[in-house]
Amino acid sequence: MLSRSGLPADDLDPDLYNEDQLPTTVAERTWTWVSISALWVGMVVCIPTYLLASYLIGAGMDWKQAVITILLANAIVLIPMVLIGHAGAKYGIPFPVLLRSSFGPMGARIPAVARGIVACGWFGIQTWVGGSAIYVILNTLSGGLFASEALPILGINLTEFLCFLAFWGLHLYFIKHGTESIRWLETWSAPFLIAMGLALLAWAWVKAGGFGPMLSAPSQFAPGQPKEGQFWSVFWPSLTGMIGYWATLALNIPDFTRHARSQKDQFLGQLIGLPLPMALFAFISAAVTSATIVIYGEAIWDPIQLTERMGGVGIIVALVALIVATLTTNLAANVVAPAHGFSNLAPSRINLRRGGYITAAIGLAMFPWLLINHIVDLLVAFSALLGPIAGVMLADYYLLRGTRLSVPDLFRRGGIYEGSGGNNWAGIGALILGILPNILGFMVAIGLSSSAPALFMSIYTYAWFVGLFVAGIAYLVLSKLLNR
Repeated sequence: MLSRSGLPADDLDPDLYNEDQLPTTVAERTWTWVSISALWVGMVVCIPTYLLASYLIGAGMDWKQAVITILLANAIVLIPMVLIGHAGAKYGIPFPVLLRSSFGPMGARIPAVARGIVACGWFGIQTWVGGSAIYVILNTLSGGLFASEALPILGINLTEFLCFLAFWGLHLYFIKHGTESIRWLETWSAPFLIAMGLALLAWAWVKAGGFGPMLSAPSQFAPGQPKEGQFWSVFWPSLTGMIGYWATLALNIPDFTRHARSQKDQFLGQLIGLPLPMALFAFISAAVTSATIVIYGEAIWDPIQLTERMGGVGIIVALVALIVATLTTNLAANVVAPAHGFSNLAPSRINLRRGGYITAAIGLAMFPWLLINHIVDLLVAFSALLGPIAGVMLADYYLLRGTRLSVPDLFRRGGIYEGSGGNNWAGIGALILGILPNILGFMVAIGLSSSAPALFMSIYTYAWFVGLFVAGIAYLVLSKLLNR
């Protein structure tokens, strides 16, 4: 008997698959390059990416240096995006299933859950941001009627909590209706989000009579400026940080490219949808913020605070755009990956929908409004440590296997990917070796240590690159030694 995907069902291990993890059929491969580009636009346009330029300008860059750094970082991260996405488009398999090739059917659970936990944290944060936008709309339209004292334990007032729950509940609708509903939302919202970004840019230009002081301000690294000669010491860690922003999604991009009609669609979709929209959004962020100096007498980087200042009908339009932007980013970047990861723990009992519900529950339980000032640095640091997973996957898929996979063996125990007891110790060992050089810097970054030797702090500056290359090389060596 054949399964839905055409694989022999009697030959597949029921503990390693469900209908959501089987390879996509021809009929399910409906995503064109437009769909994938729209997916990226929907993910790019959100509050955290709006704030990326502020981070770089705050570090001393001028707006041109900030935009170029963001463009370069996304051009670099596009490479593993497209390379790993190739497997999804070729075989129609999601991220956790692809991991079985390099980590074994049981060992694959480790990197899948690691990726999922990071996504759960970001899910909670983005949901809190969207709920905050709803709260601002209600409070502004009512003249502050809903402002009140914070509730004990929660640390926020009742209306803020209800707005958070409302936005959280909206995610459940799309989780229930699956990946196609997310594609539909991304496709229709992308033109709206681009139009709203350009409208915000036009509003700032008209109100300020041009883009004020910030766009004309020199780099702090220029001759005679406070940080003269320090550009490269700031540029490299900033570049790594900007790469780390999307490095997590580079791992699970097969979750989306498995729905692509062809390799050309996944390649063009990502090429058009990621680097240039990120650079454009960074420019809009820098330009609008520079205009606020002229309009309001101070730089306002937070778009929610900016919409509060705008007043009138504009606040409703702007905050609706923020809500849509946050929803599209959260569903694609922070629900699909952990949903597949949790499903991979027990495929026969947890399908993609239930995995999504588990993700939403963990995001709620994290109390993101209390943790947001601490957890962002933690999640970024953890993201830097996920580079070794990409290194192992790329070395396995391209260098060891030449892009050739036995799909039935990915869904059975005792097949060619079994390793020892379901674990490929070459992959697990390489993951550990890839993480080790960054451990001391990581501990400083998350506050578990006050200092580390200068060499290791320097290595941590390039954490994603170091982890990727060390793990990739280690995987090839260990595969020769352990899997002969």
